[in-house]
Amino acid sequence: MISPQTPVDSPFGYRSTAREVAEGIDLSGKTVVVTGGYSGIGTETVRALAGAGARVLVGARRADAAHEVLDGMEGEIAILALDLSDPASIDSFAEAVAGETDTIDILINNAAIMASPLARDARGYEMQFATNHLGHFQLTARLWPLLVAGGGARVVVLSSIGHRLGGLDLDDPNFKARDYDKWLAYGQAKSANALFALQVDKFGEAKGVRAFAVHPGGIATPLQRHLTMEEQKAMGWYDEEGNVHKAFKSTEEGAATSVWCAVSPLLDGMGGVYCEDCDVAKPADPENPRAGGVCPHVRDENLAEALWRKSEEMTGVSFPG
Repeated sequence: MISPQTPVDSPFGYRSTAREVAEGIDLSGKTVVVTGGYSGIGTETVRALAGAGARVLVGARRADAAHEVLDGMEGEIAILALDLSDPASIDSFAEAVAGETDTIDILINNAAIMASPLARDARGYEMQFATNHLGHFQLTARLWPLLVAGGGARVVVLSSIGHRLGGLDLDDPNFKARDYDKWLAYGQAKSANALFALQVDKFGEAKGVRAFAVHPGGIATPLQRHLTMEEQKAMGWYDEEGNVHKAFKSTEEGAATSVWCAVSPLLDGMGGVYCEDCDVAKPADPENPRAGGVCPHVRDENLAEALWRKSEEMTGVSFPG
């Protein structure tokens, strides 16, 4: 059963770091898969989990860049090629993972693009939806047998406060019938991520797989590469001197909620919830759009089921069983 969207009195919070959350957790013998684990909060997610003893398999679109960042990092880390906008690459990555391990204990769907100019993949699908959601949908489906074999796996799906920017238009997810808006497209993709976690949990609970959606917080990372500094200043992310807003988290702090969802014993027996600041989030306040929290549309189980069916149709991929 989907767990209540109610905080669980976590001892961690807004400024906790990934390594603080993982302290005292022994992941020896566990296998973790992290997409985009060589940039921004992905790097710190890998550092914390590998430092706790896990073997971490990192999906990387730019293998050379991944090696520059991860080579020499403490722990057992392997880098495997993965382009989430390319279905063939996803299948090859899943095959490579299956060649490395018989089980996956934690899958962290971390990689993303944000507010990019209109681009389409080879299928004609809008790139933010294709990469952030459909790519992870196909990847999770391909890795599903290994997750089930783990006998208690967790799937962590990176969403965002950006889910507030727009809901999900399943009649036109690719902006064929409406004008493209990069922020609306991002909001749609991040809404899809949260809804996907909801449905993965519903589908996987009986098989021992639980899923969680994560808002990592505001962090200055390469995720903003498609935005000019003037755009970011206008949104209040930076001041006129180019200093980042004091409310932004460090990358170590930004990775903390992903790691908390992956390892916290407070979440044992739970799933399907949207988390932020190392706790289960409260409902969003519609009068205060910058205050965080989760909006009702990404807690809609009927919408989550409809998205699942649409994703199967668009990818041609179904989950085993």
